[in-house]
Amino acid sequence: MSARVVYEYAIIRVVPKVEREEFLNVGVILFSKRAKYLDLRYELNESRLSCFSSELDLEQVREHLRGWEMVCRGGAEGGAIGQLKMAVRFRWLVANRSTIIQSSRVHPGLCTDPATVLVDLYRRYVE
Repeated sequence: MSARVVYEYAIIRVVPKVEREEFLNVGVILFSKRAKYLDLRYELNESRLSCFSSELDLEQVREHLRGWEMVCRGGAEGGAIGQLKMAVRFRWLVANRSTIIQSSRVHPGLCTDPATVLVDLYRRYVE
């Protein structure tokens, strides 16, 4: 892809105790309507998360993130939301929520390759 396209991204966060509003960045989700691109990348650093909250159920967090991944990828595995258009799935994933898995505000940008930007954002905000 050589033409620049608009993209939007949000940081995926684990919020062990929602009432404390503390979080740890675990991933990035990126969407470009023009490039027909929606993908996410995440990784759980179990030692950091365990230090952050000893009561956190890491398997439950993994399950929630797998659900996000299925919705992002689309199709029947993602349930009813997974079968919606890409833009609607992105908006659903980044909607404001008070759960263990949340996203940051959505930020825009311009790029020629959304997949490369996803990796760069992941390295900048998660690793």
